[in-house]
Amino acid sequence: MTPLLLALAASLAWGFGDFIGPLLSRLEGVLPVLFWAQLGGCAFVVVAALAHGEGPKGAGVLYASAAAIGGMIGLFAYYRGMVVGAMTVVAPVAAVSAVIPVVYGIATGDNPSAVQLAGVSLALAGVGLASVEHHEGRRRIAAGVGLALIAACGFGFYFPWMHAAGKVDFWWASVVFRTTCLLLVLSVVAARRTPVRLTRRTAAAAVAVGVVDTVGNVCFAASSQHGLVSLTSLLASLYPTITVLLAAAFLHERIAPLQRAGVALTLAGVVLIAF
Repeated sequence: MTPLLLALAASLAWGFGDFIGPLLSRLEGVLPVLFWAQLGGCAFVVVAALAHGEGPKGAGVLYASAAAIGGMIGLFAYYRGMVVGAMTVVAPVAAVSAVIPVVYGIATGDNPSAVQLAGVSLALAGVGLASVEHHEGRRRIAAGVGLALIAACGFGFYFPWMHAAGKVDFWWASVVFRTTCLLLVLSVVAARRTPVRLTRRTAAAAVAVGVVDTVGNVCFAASSQHGLVSLTSLLASLYPTITVLLAAAFLHERIAPLQRAGVALTLAGVVLIAF
């Protein structure tokens, strides 16, 4: 049961972080917020790993570098999607990342249940409904949906690689992951010469987001010690439910009835996939 609880804890942490981070990005831009978030998360996990007092248990922790590539592509697309679109649409669409661990599990020998396969069908149907909005009498793809699908692919790529690294040593897998993420963001900031200066309060909030996100990464990596990749990844993929609930409660976002039905179907599908 512990791996499942850790995966759910990761989902909870990511849900909160992925609500506050995009809110800050709407005000300050995606790259400055990601920069301070990665800086804070990296500092936190390095200190935690050193306090743990043991070195890496194997070279397999380097798989986390591959996870970082997918994770950062997903996170940038996710934040950017929430800047241009509604959180209550973008978050559920990104949740179809849960389909990728199922496909990976099947390819590596897992046998998903009929309920999980039904969940995949519901989630994909829900994405179709949530993605379409009416504007001036015409149907069009809702703002942010394309970015949300890119985020889903990035996050889906993250799960199997981070699971493999976490099985070796979850502390140092988390260090490798977060350090790689920071280096990737620094490279983009340097290439684009993006200013990253924020007010102290906003920078502190972005750092807090990075710490919360890193707690989620550590919890997921720790769940990999004894949990199956298909199951822990799916439970961790429930994070958009938290984001959607927070957006509905605090932002009062309004979307069309058909899109609301799509959001509900997508989330229901993700829940079924997890069980």
